[in-house]
Amino acid sequence: MALVFPRLARNFIKNGYFPTDEVTLARILAALDVVGGEVRILDPCCGEGVALAEVRHHLTECGATVQALGVELDQERAWHAKDMLNVVLHSDINDVTFTPRSMGLLFLNPPYGDAVSDKAQLGERNKADRLEKLFFRRMLGAVAWGGVMVLIVPHYVLDEEFSTMIARNYERVSCFMAPETRFKQAVIFGVRKRSDRPDPGVMGMLQAFGRGERADVLPEFWAGDLYQVPEVRADKFHFHAVRIDAQQLADDLGRIGFKSTLWHSFGTHFNQHAQLTRRPLAAMRPWHLALALAAGQLSGVVEGPQGERLLIKGDTYKGRAMHEDISTHEDGSMTRTVTAIDKFVPVIRAINFTPGDQYGAIITIQ
Repeated sequence: MALVFPRLARNFIKNGYFPTDEVTLARILAALDVVGGEVRILDPCCGEGVALAEVRHHLTECGATVQALGVELDQERAWHAKDMLNVVLHSDINDVTFTPRSMGLLFLNPPYGDAVSDKAQLGERNKADRLEKLFFRRMLGAVAWGGVMVLIVPHYVLDEEFSTMIARNYERVSCFMAPETRFKQAVIFGVRKRSDRPDPGVMGMLQAFGRGERADVLPEFWAGDLYQVPEVRADKFHFHAVRIDAQQLADDLGRIGFKSTLWHSFGTHFNQHAQLTRRPLAAMRPWHLALALAAGQLSGVVEGPQGERLLIKGDTYKGRAMHEDISTHEDGSMTRTVTAIDKFVPVIRAINFTPGDQYGAIITIQ
């Protein structure tokens, strides 16, 4: 079959990035189908997004509405993928959170090679582990029960440990060598299962591929049962990075609009300017200030005599003051008395809107 997006892919190899070639991808798509009208698919190292865009196009032709999600560490590839997929996070996969069991299909072509070893021997593992295994473990919780995995890794990483992990977590496992032989890739299909008992037959089959004893090539025409991507519904689905840079935040706001942020409710949170206020008759004491802050009366935009401009929001938290008293008795003994007194501590937090180097800085007055 002819693919739709390969002409858009630059497909350069850099930093362990080996994009899925067109022939292999076409044969993978021939093995996939859908169950249900809405499916969600994920590629946690999506590169430029071309491969997952092809998967989405194929599953759409099968009759489903497909949401394609991606994660990519490289900035250039990530921004290319944002134009190809529904949502792409420019992030390290370890900084991404998602709803467990929320993906109907995991397309995993991870970076190849060894991770950085723990030279200080502070971690659980003293030696460097393979990146393929690290990505596989990280994404285990993403796939729904009955969801489909497509895993593309060099065949020689399928040792006893990796084969056991796959057999423990997936059933209906099949393995083939990719028709493109440059990177010696194996293509593995599987269906996520609930039982954690590894199938000895699957383990043996995968290890045989790892040793090079089997070299069945991914067929051009799929003759077996199709791997059907299930419909996955999550009432409160989330998929986001815990760290985000300013450029990506601006892009995301431009895509989703301000209705998905708190800007449309700005007046609800900082609406004191619309209310009539009167100066107090006498100077406010600290407890007056605490009550005003606790009531949310000290909020809004304030300006200083030198042109300073701050957006402030008052708050109050309960602290504790400790007092220690030591008494000496006639017999020489001593008594130590510690008294803890609760007190309300007013806090003002502000965003600096004054033009200059400190624009946007967060200020805390306590």
